[in-house]
Amino acid sequence: MRIKNAHLETIMQENFYDAQAPKKSTNLSINSDLLQQAKNHHINLSKALEQSLIEMLLEEKRREWREQNCEAIEDYNRRIETAGAFSDGLRRF
Repeated sequence: MRIKNAHLETIMQENFYDAQAPKKSTNLSINSDLLQQAKNHHINLSKALEQSLIEMLLEEKRREWREQNCEAIEDYNRRIETAGAFSDGLRRF
């Protein structure tokens, strides 16, 4: 079994920010047409921004994890390719 994105699901499931932290007002500038369309569709801008930031931050954490663990993952995958996995002789599929 090769490692590709192990641990990424764990990152996605862990709370990497305080969801109970108080809200903070801020000023933003966005495209006026996008703003009008969002209003027309009753899109909650604060919620949309928070969801987008969560996705962006998770992707950044994934990228950082892959970068930090790249050498170990490559070493493991090379070992599996040359020597096989411990369970290769035990599997029936």
